[in-house]
Amino acid sequence: MEKRAAYESVLPYVREWIGYKVWQLRLPGVQVAVGFEGEELFAGAWGYADVEAGRRLTTTDRFRIASHSKTFTATALLQLADAGALRLDDTVGSFVPALVDAGSPIAGATVRELMEMGGGVVRDGADGDHWALAHPFPDAEQLVALVVEGGAKVPVGSAFNYSNLGYGLLGLVVEAVTGTSYAEHVRAAITEPLGLAHTGPEFDPAHEDAFVVGYTGLHTARTRTRVPHVTTGALAAATGFHGTASDLVRYFSAHVPGRGDLLSDHAKRLAQRKAWSALDTDPAARGYGAGFIVDRINGREVRGHSGGFPGQITQSVFDPASSLVVSVMTSSATGPAGMLANGIVHLLDAAADEHAAGPALPDDVDTSRYVGRFTTFEGITDFARVGDRLLAIDPTQPVPTESPVRLDVVDADTLRMAAGNRFGSIDELVTFTRDESGAVVSVRGDSGMTHRPWSVPEEAPEVAAALV
Repeated sequence: MEKRAAYESVLPYVREWIGYKVWQLRLPGVQVAVGFEGEELFAGAWGYADVEAGRRLTTTDRFRIASHSKTFTATALLQLADAGALRLDDTVGSFVPALVDAGSPIAGATVRELMEMGGGVVRDGADGDHWALAHPFPDAEQLVALVVEGGAKVPVGSAFNYSNLGYGLLGLVVEAVTGTSYAEHVRAAITEPLGLAHTGPEFDPAHEDAFVVGYTGLHTARTRTRVPHVTTGALAAATGFHGTASDLVRYFSAHVPGRGDLLSDHAKRLAQRKAWSALDTDPAARGYGAGFIVDRINGREVRGHSGGFPGQITQSVFDPASSLVVSVMTSSATGPAGMLANGIVHLLDAAADEHAAGPALPDDVDTSRYVGRFTTFEGITDFARVGDRLLAIDPTQPVPTESPVRLDVVDADTLRMAAGNRFGSIDELVTFTRDESGAVVSVRGDSGMTHRPWSVPEEAPEVAAALV
């Protein structure tokens, strides 16, 4: 099966799986988009943008995408370098002279070293309680003071140390080079040329209704509480951006080599090349490039970034080789954006797997007769079309394709469990019982148990509010 068609075959199940995870984990809201070859293949939204108000989440509601901001800052700097406005080996002190005046060793760090998180700058400073909303995020003067006063923790260039303060300094570099504010420049250079209508460098109180409400997690309490929106001051270059999953699919599609003119391919390779590993003991571990996280999912190389803002967790990944892009937004402090993105990539890969066990389904098989969600009091099983195969999947798992069972069609009301973990009922039959209209009443399947059709219940806004 051609790859695009394979991806499209499993997208209906992606929608069902995400819907189930939102219900299972009682998430306030989730937004997802998938792109391939520069086009959006899928966009969806589940839950609420504002639970208490009963405002349903849409695909255009804006999330605080936090550290995704670093990719925008790196992109702006690479554009300026391509244009000859700066060199990546220029020192940050040449653009922020207050660092030189104060004698900070960070003044000697290069723009490239800060972009790659090798500048030796502390992560958030001795007082990082702006993340807990205990006080405002620092302004430019306060940012420089945080860096000068104990901001250097290891020698410049000696180690990977993720730093929000370092990217705040890079925002000041953008302003010094362009003579405009950071926000004005990234809008003119990146978001407007790409047509990212729902993406910007900072929260806009005048359009608060366009933003998703973030909530606390369930890790320390049985209910969630609302998290207020705040602006991010001089750390906008590190964490200020907002956006949607669809906009981020368009944005990261422009970072695929050979596509678009946002950056030269040389600059893209520079940004996406792994400069550091996050683990000193494992050079092959997840690492960092110049503004981009470097990782692997299911054996494929991916790039992108995560985002953790008070009350909202987000994740975007893209494959520079194939152009696949997945972006996930969640409105909870413990939102499983990374897990959901990882699961989606695994589903897409399973659909396109040319070496999956067993023969492909015949072209004339109507799999809609069999797909659905079926439960007993012990568990839940999804029957789903994944590429050119029909699979039984456990939707409760973080990776739904971790241990699937392939189902072969015997007749209109019978399947055979043809391949999978043999602790199950492999080689046995699955039989469907239908009513006069043809709707499935029950399925007798794994272990010979009767399974009943089940779907995620529609919750009224007041019920959802009670859960939060």
